[in-house]
Amino acid sequence: MIFITVIILFSFVLLMMFLFILCYYLSKKITRPNTHKYEETYQWEIESGRISEEQLNRLEKEEVFIDSPYGYKIHGLFFQNRNSKRAIILCHGITWSLYGSLKYVEMFLNKGFSVLVYDHRNHGLSGGKDTSFGYFEKFDLKACTDWVFKQLGNDSVIGLLGESMGAGTVLQNIAIDSRIKFCIADCGYSDIITLFKYHLAKDYKIKRLPLIEITSIITKLRTGWSFKDISPIQCISKVDTPILFTHGGEDDFVPTWMSEEMHKAKRNFKDLYIAPKAAHVETYWRNAEEYEKRVDKFLIENNIITND
Repeated sequence: MIFITVIILFSFVLLMMFLFILCYYLSKKITRPNTHKYEETYQWEIESGRISEEQLNRLEKEEVFIDSPYGYKIHGLFFQNRNSKRAIILCHGITWSLYGSLKYVEMFLNKGFSVLVYDHRNHGLSGGKDTSFGYFEKFDLKACTDWVFKQLGNDSVIGLLGESMGAGTVLQNIAIDSRIKFCIADCGYSDIITLFKYHLAKDYKIKRLPLIEITSIITKLRTGWSFKDISPIQCISKVDTPILFTHGGEDDFVPTWMSEEMHKAKRNFKDLYIAPKAAHVETYWRNAEEYEKRVDKFLIENNIITND
């Protein structure tokens, strides 16, 4: 009997050690993802036709380095629309760089906006040693907003557009910065715990082991934030900032229903566009004309631009 008890206890200890090691590894992978090199993202965007090198070189722009509240520099490109008091800040997705946001630049320049694109912490040419899915990034974004106000004046109208992790970031940001006049969130996650559990079940068929819960505790100890802190759906239910949710109808990386449930949770000043035949971050590219029409409608209805 004693022998059996010892075997059970030993097996339990081994299982706990295995779970801890596995969850520590997962925590490191989540907070320090394999980001693509800055020049690599540029080349990919050029080769895929999402950036025209000739058009990019023609646009007037300034390379900027903005102070993060966490002690590093945030790298960005600023496209100033002279004599304009409107601006939009673009936020890219995880593992990529600001070059992923350049596809939107000319659309907003043509609407009379200045545009700031920047690299998230731990991405591109920005500093920072880890990624937090919007927890720390939202304060970096606030620093970028401060910088734009300094360039254009405190009476400026500033909006945000983010895709994927960038969408998660802008949705968390508007809960801490009431100065933002509008927000466009493309293929954003509603809740990070729900997203991680979705991928464990879909990709690895794991549904019952408490991996997410343990990994969250380890992440809190390592970095100061836990997964329960990343829940944009909780943020947007408390803000009046107008939000346009866009999502690819065939997105199975961040499932489409996440934007649908956030749209339902938002109290007012909201719109939703589900793009047909579009996977993750393909909303604009698969439906560019319709996408721009939806953006125009949203901006006109919220008195950001006029219907000239």
